[in-house]
Amino acid sequence: MGVIMGAKENAAAGALEFIGDKQTIGLGTGSTAAIFIKLLAEKARAENLELKCIPTSLASKALAYQYGLSLIEPEEVKRIDVAVDGADLIDPKLNLIKGGGGAHAREKVIDYFADKFIVIADGSKLAKKLKGTVPLEILKFAFPFVERLLKDKYKARIEIRRRPNGDAWISDNGNYIADANFRNIPNPRRLEEELDSIPGVVANGIFSRNVSVAVVGYDKKVRVLRK
Repeated sequence: MGVIMGAKENAAAGALEFIGDKQTIGLGTGSTAAIFIKLLAEKARAENLELKCIPTSLASKALAYQYGLSLIEPEEVKRIDVAVDGADLIDPKLNLIKGGGGAHAREKVIDYFADKFIVIADGSKLAKKLKGTVPLEILKFAFPFVERLLKDKYKARIEIRRRPNGDAWISDNGNYIADANFRNIPNPRRLEEELDSIPGVVANGIFSRNVSVAVVGYDKKVRVLRK
């Protein structure tokens, strides 16, 4: 655990190099993003930076507020200079699978509208190709229809994600978070577009666009990957 946490901290710290004064920053969700939020607040205080932050989840919003960062709402945003967010998997072309924290719908809005999208992750998240579980946010009403389509068209197994107490995982937007398992994802962008075209799917966890760089942390070093 110590090695992984050290790697996450190195990745989060590495992303600080992309932060400047008077910027609007998109704040991701998840364990590595949480470390970045803490380090960002420390940097802002130490360097007297004027930053405006827009979080991608209620959890990140609460954390940013706790650390004293200045928050803004979507209607106040004119542009997002930099979004910094984690990932569950990263392939060599910087395609991502995200959504382990169930916030990928809002993350995709912020990450895709940002001028720069910086991915932060520890080295265990690098993969030769994307495969396996893709998180989906789905309208409750639509879930039975989406479930049947995914099974029939993609042979994908899909389950509603559960909280530790057994309750269905409901997103900040009031929708189901579900996990669909794909054996292979030969074309991430195509699958992302196909999943987004399914009625009732609010967002899927494949991110194939707009990644500027990936800052990958290890216990004693950082790698910066570009497309």
